[in-house]
Amino acid sequence: MTHKLIPLLVLFFASISFAQDRHQLGSNYYTYPTPTAKYAKAPSGYKPFYVSHYGRHGSRFHHTASDYTALYTTLAKADSAGKLTGLGKSLLERAKFLNEYAAPRAGDLTQLGVVQHQGIAKRMLKNFPEVFKNDAYIEAYASTSVRCVVSMAAFLEELRAQKPKVEIHQESGKYLMSFISPLDFGKIINESNTPAWQKENAKLYSHVNTDRMMRAIFSDSNYVKKNVNAGDLYTKIYEIGNNLQGTPEIEFSFDDLWTDAELYERWRAQNAWWYSVLANNPFGKKEGLENARPLLKNVLDEADKVIAADTAKTDKTSAKDAKAKKTSATLRFGHDTVIIPFTALLQLEKDSLKAGIETADMENLHKVWRDYEITPMAANVQFIFYKSTKKGTPILVKVMLNEIEQKLPVTCNQQAPSAGSGALQNCPAAPYYRWDDVRAFYRKN
Repeated sequence: MTHKLIPLLVLFFASISFAQDRHQLGSNYYTYPTPTAKYAKAPSGYKPFYVSHYGRHGSRFHHTASDYTALYTTLAKADSAGKLTGLGKSLLERAKFLNEYAAPRAGDLTQLGVVQHQGIAKRMLKNFPEVFKNDAYIEAYASTSVRCVVSMAAFLEELRAQKPKVEIHQESGKYLMSFISPLDFGKIINESNTPAWQKENAKLYSHVNTDRMMRAIFSDSNYVKKNVNAGDLYTKIYEIGNNLQGTPEIEFSFDDLWTDAELYERWRAQNAWWYSVLANNPFGKKEGLENARPLLKNVLDEADKVIAADTAKTDKTSAKDAKAKKTSATLRFGHDTVIIPFTALLQLEKDSLKAGIETADMENLHKVWRDYEITPMAANVQFIFYKSTKKGTPILVKVMLNEIEQKLPVTCNQQAPSAGSGALQNCPAAPYYRWDDVRAFYRKN
């Protein structure tokens, strides 16, 4: 059902001209961008045969119902005291609607989130049709979070629609969290909040000024000083407002509250915070990286099992081995709190984006590390495995972040023979890498 607030449509349409750039400055609320990049041709004779995937849930409502309520009650209280400007009254109307419509859905997957995963599935089938033959066996696992389960359902719904004969095993359970999302995020945040980071964070927030927005919303600065936590309200407006891009049925935005410069500086601080908590930052013990190590091990282990089963030369296999031999794709559905450290451990790189970079320069972090490129809603990492019909050739793999091919920090030893072959192997050109090299690199790192 489409919900319309007619008096606010002018504000909505006025924001469209700059919506794309501002959407990116929404940090991890950025809606998944449809990829347009063309893929590098696989080496001669090679075809894909296995996909290993980890995906974040799709777009969702803002995760905390109390934030919607707090925004509304703060504005309603000020309105009762006669302290709102015209813009403040407009914001109050929007906040009231969100408190009634969105707060009861806090954290739930939106319909756009469903569409995002259907689109990713559709493109996976189109780009790698050899993987999804009629006898393909698919394993799919989701976090216990409902939005992840629904994301998995949306993905598999599209897969089944196009390939009704494939066999799919799907489940969600607490035991799966050991590799889907193993650690307590609150503890990770506390560990990362070191004095060294606080110093850098203060520098970034020195560029963030709430005064102009507060004057635009409230008609009395003394009222704000006595009754409003400006910094907290500013953050709620940032998060709730940016999250609106994931609910297109709500036909208004908060774009009219921000100047371009204000939004940019608030995003730079947000971007650095995500880096400090979950990436390869030098300010703490890097506990956030540990949230993805079990996933990395699971990806490596499952790939080895599939490859071993695929290349087995004996018919004397157990029922379990026979089942493994059919495995064509392993799909995992989880969270941004794993996607970010996973890309850091993999040290993915594309153009100016360096997911694994270690730097203390927070002022310039955005030039090399950008959260909206790493973990938009429905973010995903895909390992695509290739094999050749030619005997003695190595298994190859490429890695994609959000369906964009990545450069890996993996070197190729031209003097090393491929497993099971006495012949020396030439090194493929990036983004293709020999699986033996990739596995060896990540096993020891």
